[in-house]
Amino acid sequence: MTIILDDYSRAVAGYYLSFSAPLAINTALTLHQAIWTKKDSSWPICGIPENFYTDHGSDFTSNFMEQVAVDLRINLIFSAIGIPRGRGKIERFFQTINQMLLEGLPGYIENNCNEKLLTIQEFKEKLHCFLINEYNQTNHSSIKVSPIKKWSEQLFLPNMPNSLEELDLLLLEIPKTRKVHSDGIHFQGLRYTNPNLSAFVGEPVLIRYTPNDLAEIRVFYKNQFLCNAISPDISNYEINMDDLIFARNKRKKLLKCLYHN
Repeated sequence: MTIILDDYSRAVAGYYLSFSAPLAINTALTLHQAIWTKKDSSWPICGIPENFYTDHGSDFTSNFMEQVAVDLRINLIFSAIGIPRGRGKIERFFQTINQMLLEGLPGYIENNCNEKLLTIQEFKEKLHCFLINEYNQTNHSSIKVSPIKKWSEQLFLPNMPNSLEELDLLLLEIPKTRKVHSDGIHFQGLRYTNPNLSAFVGEPVLIRYTPNDLAEIRVFYKNQFLCNAISPDISNYEINMDDLIFARNKRKKLLKCLYHN
């Protein structure tokens, strides 16, 4: 899990859960979520940070993240040996997750309960509920108030990007080129549509997306934002890349077994 905490309030600003090894894109996606306003009104944490404290992991020290910091005017501060500024708070945070959430879940290594194990989606839902509805809302031992209350007490205006599209161009490091068809844009076996695409049939466009929600993509034409395109098949719920690949591989195995039988 990649996590971003607000140093002042200790509030969770963004997080990203994946089975993959730490990558710059995971950090970028977490920062994207941390900066932009959330759909959930109970999670008001947002804004471009002045300082970004991190360690020397390759996912943070990549050229991509350095360029992002320059573009967003963020001061990257790497923890030095013996002076782990900010890192201790993150380590304590992970201890809190372990003690307050993980230890009570089926499958925890020291948990003897015989409950059914969680799917990854069930775990994601429990994690989100814990982070936003419990951790952010509960009094913190160091600041003596809840992170949400601490965040809100100064009544300051967060420094925000000019637009979501501008933030996408900086942080969504997964651009793909696709051609617009008469029935929309085809991507990962899904079809994405928007009325604005009808004028661009046959034209190549650039799409950008977040792996943890493939229900919607952002379409750019000649480096200019064109529209959001939605997949009608999955528009009522979120689906992530890991889930899509897992379902696709499962389907292939089933077809293979049927073929051999």
